[in-house]
Amino acid sequence: MKISTKGRYALRLLVELACHDPEEYVALKDIAESQNISKKYLEQIVPLLTRGRLLATNRGYQGGYRLARDPSTISCWEVLHLTEGDMAPVSCLENGIENNDCPRRSECLTLPVWNGLYKVIREYLEGISIEDIATNANGTGGDDYII
Repeated sequence: MKISTKGRYALRLLVELACHDPEEYVALKDIAESQNISKKYLEQIVPLLTRGRLLATNRGYQGGYRLARDPSTISCWEVLHLTEGDMAPVSCLENGIENNDCPRRSECLTLPVWNGLYKVIREYLEGISIEDIATNANGTGGDDYII
């Protein structure tokens, strides 16, 4: 599994917003400049995050973007799931562990390996919030995320 630029930039965008006043709307050009990301690329990511109810938008004078929810309630898993799609390590788990409809699931000796990997990845990413990352970015937290 490899996280794309879209997923990485979406996290950076949300962390940038978490470092601002929660009531303040921030212009996309300012985020692009601060994060050294193309504004055009961010314009492709914003609709995904808006549809996922992670971003609130305001048009016009002093318009821009802010987090739609408290950053402590937005997990890395949620962001990456929105931007990357399913994060399953193998195709038979694309609908989740519970919905594996592979005809070989009852006899597949490697399935427990993939189930375990999927579970560890998901639990790890669910355990890290945008607030956690922003806190570390501000130098007030540790620099270690533990499984």
